[in-house]
Parts: sequence; structure tokens; C-alpha cells
Amino acid sequence: MSFFPASLENLIDKFASLPGIGRKSAQRLAFHILSLPEDEALAFSDAVVDARKSVHCCRICQNLTEGEICAICASDRRDHGTICVVSEPRDVLSIERGHEYQGTYHVLHGALSPMSHVGPEDIRIKELLHRVAEEDVEEVIMATNPDTEGEATAMYISRLLKPFDVKVTRLAYGIPVGSNLEFADDATLNRALEGRTEM
Repeated sequence: MSFFPASLENLIDKFASLPGIGRKSAQRLAFHILSLPEDEALAFSDAVVDARKSVHCCRICQNLTEGEICAICASDRRDHGTICVVSEPRDVLSIERGHEYQGTYHVLHGALSPMSHVGPEDIRIKELLHRVAEEDVEEVIMATNPDTEGEATAMYISRLLKPFDVKVTRLAYGIPVGSNLEFADDATLNRALEGRTEM
């Protein structure tokens, strides 16, 4: 038996369906929404509906945008000969925070995962191959996550890119700044040794 009205239970259920939100957090969020003045609550719901209607994938890189193409693809200050392949739109933000990378991106919207029934046709690999075939691309940087799915995705795409005259690289992984070697796992240490650079 529920202690809350059906509409409140429904709101809690919707928040609980979001990634990383447990039942207690969902209840806190629902109660917070109910405590807002009506105009703020309506503005919140309008923002959700507006984003859902307005935001879609860039025709070129598959990143999220409101226009036909995103600001990065539209910029003539970016190196369009380099494509950094990432799994999710939030990964673009992570790389952009560093202010070092000046190329373009390609967002796959997922990674290969046979256990979750995600195959090549379920992510944006076909669009990447089309870009490499049609554009003057010199390098494709595989920046998928360093986990099983990310590694499998990077290897699969690198094999598909073999017939094209394009350099395929993988992000180097190593020991985080400020950490101790004793806490690094074997795979991270091996990657750090492989990706070592001259000083």
C-alpha cells in the first residue's frame, strides 16, 4: 500500500527511472518539485519538454545540437581532418574542458556490448565510415572508454577503417596525476608503460 497520492508516486517513479537516481533520491526530487512555486515548477517541466523537442543529433558528427549541424562542425577554426570518436555526448564536454583538442568529433551514442544486445547497427558506426569515405580525414582518434565495451568498440572500428588511407590512434591511458603507483591496477600500469613519451 502506497502512502503517497498516485500522481506523486508516478513522479517519484519517473525520477527513479533516471540513471544514478535511487528511490530515496527520487523521493527528495519529487518533494522538491512539489515545494516549488507553481511558475517555477511549470518552467522546469517546460524546459524538459522544450529540450526534448529541440535537441537532436548533428547531421555530421551525431553530437547534440538544436541546429542542423553543431557549433564544432560549423567552425572553420577546427581541424576537420581529425575526428575524435567518443561513446556519448558528455564525453565531448570532458575533452573540450581541456581546451587542447582542436579537431572534430564523432559521437557513437553507445558502445558494442553483446551482453546488452548492442551491435554495430545500434550505434553510429555507419555514419563515421561515411564521413571518412567522403571527407578529407587524416586521423581518427579512438577515445572510447577503457573498459571491455570501449576497447571492443575501438578495435572493431579500427578494423573497419583499415581499407581507408587514414591514421587510427587510441588515447593513451596511464597513472592519474596525484596518485600512487601502488594503487594502480596491472592494466593501467601496462598502458602507462606502452604510452610512455620521451622527456
